[in-house]
Amino acid sequence: MQTNVFRRAAAGLAIAAAALTVTIAGTASAAPAPPTPSYDFSDCPAIPAGVDAAKWKCEVLTATGSLKLGDRTLPEFAPMTITHAEGPMPDGSKGQVWGALRSAATAVPGGLFDNPGAQHSPALGLSVQPEYGGRSDFYTVGNDMGLFTLRYRLLSPLLPEGCVIGGGDAPIELRLKRVGKSEWLSKNPPVIKFAAADDAFAVPAAEGCGPLGRVVNDKLGLPAKTGNSISLSALYTFKTYDQLPPR
Repeated sequence: MQTNVFRRAAAGLAIAAAALTVTIAGTASAAPAPPTPSYDFSDCPAIPAGVDAAKWKCEVLTATGSLKLGDRTLPEFAPMTITHAEGPMPDGSKGQVWGALRSAATAVPGGLFDNPGAQHSPALGLSVQPEYGGRSDFYTVGNDMGLFTLRYRLLSPLLPEGCVIGGGDAPIELRLKRVGKSEWLSKNPPVIKFAAADDAFAVPAAEGCGPLGRVVNDKLGLPAKTGNSISLSALYTFKTYDQLPPR
């Protein structure tokens, strides 16, 4: 008789434990999902005529990181967003179309005259803003992300608008390589995180800087064939063109 009581008590505890497990699992599954980030695909370029829109992707990549140009280091530059499209051409070859590069300017420590108080004097400040250099190839081979060219516009009240590093036919040529493995942060929408770097590119002298051109190059240590580097932490997403409004 006593044995039956113990058996019924044990069975009751098992049922209660199972119910508690179901309740906890149900509570966990009902927890609110993190908010889905929004992405801007307005810079997606038109794709070539005759291609399959479902096989062409518009990729939007946002990256920040550190940059060293000559003697100056930017510990963290303003985020830049790069948009481009890629997919198969009708003949089976690989196609790609440039979209846009957007970024705010980043202040250079020490300003134009390497003055620690330059951030408090707008007239002495100096900022750099990246612009597309005219050539890119994002089809990767192994860890190589391909070719990407940049120019940096130098912004200061004391410099003319045409003051740039890498202007004309001599932009800065980056060949970024992945660092570590890519990580999928989300499947819907697709969000992929990765790191990339390049420390083997040359930086030409600044040009179009007027009477202060020599001062600019001396302070930045340009031209610099070696010693330059860029390190990126990036997130990118994509949509196929059958998911986008007609371009």
